[in-house]
Amino acid sequence: MQLSRRDMLKLAGLGAVGAAGLTMPFGREVSGSTISTLATSKMPKPYAVKFQRQPVLTPVNEVHEKDGTLCQYFDIFARQGTANLVAGLPTPVLAYTGRLDKDSWYQGKNATAISGHVPGPIIKADKGTKIVMRMHNQLPATHPTFGTPVKISTHLHGSASLPQYDGYANDVTPSGMKKYYHYPNFQPARTLWYHDHGVHYTAQNAYSGLAAQYHLHDAAERALLPQGDYDVAITLSDIAFKANGSQLYDDRSQSGLWGDVILVNGLPWPVMQVKQKIYRFRFLNASISRSYRPVTSPAVPTYMVATDGGLAPKSQEITGGWRHGNAERYEVLIDFRKVPIGTKINLNNLSNDNNRDFDNTNKIMRFDVVADSALPPDSPGSKTLSAIPTSLVSSEAMSLTQTSSMKVRKLRVERTNGLWAINGETWDDVMASGYKKVLANPALGDTEVWDIENKSGGWFHPVHIHLVDFKILSRNGSAAGVKPYEKGPKDVVYVGENETVRLIMRFGDPKAPVKNVGKYMVHCHNLVHEDHDMMHQFSVGLTAGAVDENDPIKADPCVKEDDPREE
Repeated sequence: MQLSRRDMLKLAGLGAVGAAGLTMPFGREVSGSTISTLATSKMPKPYAVKFQRQPVLTPVNEVHEKDGTLCQYFDIFARQGTANLVAGLPTPVLAYTGRLDKDSWYQGKNATAISGHVPGPIIKADKGTKIVMRMHNQLPATHPTFGTPVKISTHLHGSASLPQYDGYANDVTPSGMKKYYHYPNFQPARTLWYHDHGVHYTAQNAYSGLAAQYHLHDAAERALLPQGDYDVAITLSDIAFKANGSQLYDDRSQSGLWGDVILVNGLPWPVMQVKQKIYRFRFLNASISRSYRPVTSPAVPTYMVATDGGLAPKSQEITGGWRHGNAERYEVLIDFRKVPIGTKINLNNLSNDNNRDFDNTNKIMRFDVVADSALPPDSPGSKTLSAIPTSLVSSEAMSLTQTSSMKVRKLRVERTNGLWAINGETWDDVMASGYKKVLANPALGDTEVWDIENKSGGWFHPVHIHLVDFKILSRNGSAAGVKPYEKGPKDVVYVGENETVRLIMRFGDPKAPVKNVGKYMVHCHNLVHEDHDMMHQFSVGLTAGAVDENDPIKADPCVKEDDPREE
């Protein structure tokens, strides 16, 4: 008898329960010295390397459309490469690369001839400027370390893209093919990120390095927040090593992967020199399972100013750190102005429930405060602030209020019969339906309230809803349960063990430049859970029997590498 993938997952889950014991949920083993099998003498050490800023991509072409709109073209190549994380032992990675900005750290090298960078290079865009990303899959067909298929799908997380450009899990690009992605960039300024979303293997591909930040700027954000040298991208991830220096992948029977080495912009526990100034840090949690609770020691004044969907209405002072789930972005201002020169400030990790922690996962990075003269002069366009702003910018999401006429939907994120599911259904169920099953079907422009309940003991679930920015109304029925740093527009919500979180969101705008009609995904951003199989979908503006002109798989699929079209 041939077993289906669903049956194999169920047996794997039940087998793991038998091995761990029914009273020990998968995420309860909260400490240990290490998981890596690498020799202790070769393990990376905290605070031994210099902080590295992420490189920036530059467009390969720019054109003005008939209406005068600027459109920029970027070529990005997904390639096999190596990272130098272990002395004498290269670590195989999957990496993005492309043509780099002249000020990027490997200035002067031919970016298309090198293996790439982990995390990938940043794309910077202005609101109102369209971008076409040509994503070239130049990876081997089989993962060089894990032996899994490498069919990629690129999701620009935080963008109101059409479904066929949203990185739908089954809209995959095989090795030797390329895909054109169109990004409208009509939303307010925000920190987005692009990462792999290939069906059933997102975790392996993102863990291997297929992730990068994308910064959308506008006039309000430029006026209110630091820019240039004082606008710093921080991508957090974690890794474990095999004895030969390659990545160890142990997802603990599809419950999650927690590495014992914390990486910041691809380097273990780096040290960053900072001036006595106010810095803006764009924190992205790109770990596939680990959540963080960053906190400065000694304490330095820290303020949240923007969340996933951009600027918050007001800045919020953070004391005791912030709970940072997978895929969430928090932009924080850290005020070093009164910190004496020579002070060393650790950015520690207090962690959260349902993580697995090791000897050094309580550390993230270190800031060394230095005199202005110890660092190069500010680059053109750089600016900092003379004071922390209080009032910032409102947004559509943060202006929404619940009314009695609004549709209220209930979602359960759970583990049932050894499977991860939403309302008892998995992505395999969606596939088996011919992609017809949906959790919700709002009309374009509708506003709804969603209650997301987590009763799967032993795990937290960072739930991502594609397309929308939402406002968190309450946690466990109380508005006071919403953390101060969550009081901005969001697209991922941390749903802790035994929590129910209420959200309000509007599904597109009929007056927007892009009419977001079609099917979009909702899933857990513990990517192991997503792959096995806590992902579903909703439709926007599709009536029964209507032709889906934005079919996410068929409307604009990948093409051969030698396809001649330019748009």
